[in-house]
Amino acid sequence: MRILFFAHLKKAAGCASAEIHFSGEIDAEMLWQRLLSDYPDLAQYRASVRFARNNTYAITGTRFSDTDEVALIPPVSGG
Repeated sequence: MRILFFAHLKKAAGCASAEIHFSGEIDAEMLWQRLLSDYPDLAQYRASVRFARNNTYAITGTRFSDTDEVALIPPVSGG
């Protein structure tokens, strides 16, 4: 799975992207557990970050597979 970090999440992770691997499908909670294990500085942003799976925002119940591209999307504002 390719993970993409944007804005301040890139600094917290120490990289713009990463590869993680696992077998089978996982849910968002399992993905967060893995990300926080690898990148503990992301913990402070968890409540405000959304996942996007293959260019589509993930919703409750989304399952993630090893072949997905997952972006961590921080809050954005515009005008």
